Amino acid sequence: MDILKKPKLELVQFNNNDIQGLTDLSASVGWDYDEYEIGTVLSSGIIFGHKNFDGKIVSSAAIIPYDTKLASIGMVIVNKEFRGMGLGKDATKKCIDFASSNNSIMLIATEEGRPLYEKMGFITVDFVHKYLCDNYKPLNKSGGVTIEEFNGNDLKEILKLDKDAFGDKRSKFLQNRINQSEKCLVVRDNQANIIGFGISILGPINLMVGPIVAPDAQTAALIFDRLASRHQGKLRIDVPSGNEEFKFFLEQRGFK
Repeated sequence: MDILKKPKLELVQFNNNDIQGLTDLSASVGWDYDEYEIGTVLSSGIIFGHKNFDGKIVSSAAIIPYDTKLASIGMVIVNKEFRGMGLGKDATKKCIDFASSNNSIMLIATEEGRPLYEKMGFITVDFVHKYLCDNYKPLNKSGGVTIEEFNGNDLKEILKLDKDAFGDKRSKFLQNRINQSEKCLVVRDNQANIIGFGISILGPINLMVGPIVAPDAQTAALIFDRLASRHQGKLRIDVPSGNEEFKFFLEQRGFK
């Protein structure tokens, strides 16, 4: 027996009793998942990973299946002391195996993680830009639309808008996201039709803004401003490539 070889850790499925351990794992690598975020992920999908022999969580990967043809992988984290053992790959492969064979699977990779995912068959289709701000500069205009707080009667229209923008209906995830949100706003045109919406989530480090769905960059900016303008502290939003006008707006308001 090779005494230098590390023993294999068991791959397990996590539940609500593991939320604190998953929060600690996230914090250990500088990520800002909190108990509410992890609760939303567990309510919307499944998290796999490994525990060490003391019961401490040392890896994770989550999969969220959407309504029909798409699933999303996230929360791929490995404790620094346990890297190089293939734990992230094993947990991610378990997520892939869990998804329906008819589903496409998407994830957002860092540059460091990209080679691993490419070896597993993923291909790059787009890029997402992470924007951060310490001192947001609010807008001084309201625009020609009505922005109001979400209520339950708006859900059907929001789900349709999100499906058209995202590419699949994600009913369970979006409802859980709204329940978790600090604010959820809808935008109506002058016929009172809902034409956009936006959500903000308060995390331990940043106010996370998104998703935002809007017919144009100007409306997206107005939604963002209403979600962000009264927050005292750090802000974050992830923006897909393209969207140059909206990215310019963010940079003008203090984002990098």
